[in-house]
Amino acid sequence: MKTKRKIEIAVISDVHLGTYGCHAKQLLTYLNSIKPKRLILNGDIIDIWQFSKRYFPKSHLKVIKKIMDMSADGVKITYITGNHDEMLRKFSDMTIGNISIVDKLVLELNGKKAWFFHGDVFDISIQNAKWLAKLGGYGYDLLILINQLTNRILKKLGKEKFSLSKKVKNSVKGAIKFVNDYETVISDLAIENGYDYVICGHIHQPKMEYRENKYGKTLYLNSGDWIENFTALEYQF
Repeated sequence: MKTKRKIEIAVISDVHLGTYGCHAKQLLTYLNSIKPKRLILNGDIIDIWQFSKRYFPKSHLKVIKKIMDMSADGVKITYITGNHDEMLRKFSDMTIGNISIVDKLVLELNGKKAWFFHGDVFDISIQNAKWLAKLGGYGYDLLILINQLTNRILKKLGKEKFSLSKKVKNSVKGAIKFVNDYETVISDLAIENGYDYVICGHIHQPKMEYRENKYGKTLYLNSGDWIENFTALEYQF
């Protein structure tokens, strides 16, 4: 049996269980490799927007079972609600055993303040046109499916894989501006409120970067996703 890495906190977001783009097997491998004291699920873990009885494979169920097993083993699980699982917001501030559901979380880490939230509250497209955001979610899932098929063909031809959705996002000026604005707004608000760390998800763009303005600085952290990047954040002693 392999030794698990002991860490204080692990943060994952944007898993989107119940969609074709979700890489549940890779996430399960990661969760089996760590032994955290606390696991923070920072939104969009289950994709309730696109949930379908027709598609919820065993690997997706195994991720849920693994999280429940971790909870039973004493790991403190904090589920921060996102936009794709916003239905859970009606259960905010509810705690059952080691599992709690919240909309945001503030922790003190070694004398410094850390602010955790999913990040969709700063997305104007979701706040003002939810139907458009949902349509975009379906489009993204379709793009991932096409990408998977393309990469299978490229693999057979002995060529390198590539990310179609990243190429689309990186070539659209509006998308690049949105990401920059999103990171700036969140960082500025964190500085204004005296948070040393601000931890979010939502945009599927993993990043760790100090952001500064004339009032101070903060460390902006984004946990990425389990559709394309397979990323997590860890805080270790």
